[in-house]
Amino acid sequence: MERVLHLASQRAVVIFTVSTCSMCHAIKTFFSDMGVNPTIHELDQDPRGRDMERALVRLLGRNPAVPAVFIGGQLIGRTDRVMSLHLSGKLVPLLREAGAIWL
Repeated sequence: MERVLHLASQRAVVIFTVSTCSMCHAIKTFFSDMGVNPTIHELDQDPRGRDMERALVRLLGRNPAVPAVFIGGQLIGRTDRVMSLHLSGKLVPLLREAGAIWL
């Protein structure tokens, strides 16, 4: 858990993913299209990825736990939560506040 929270606090936007996950690919593309350069942690390519995935399941209360998006060090959640924030107009202000975009 500590490793996940530490990594999540290091950059404005951090996404934990699995390289074979289509929703992970979609969320990475979504942020890239918005002009955000997130830090991506591919759990299936990290020797400690399984432990981090278990920690994310505990944090999210859901399995699978990816993609797990953190903005400004705070857990936002998975794709559904990110899209909900976007559609309600709350995502861009969060990204600005975190310094992820300058619009």
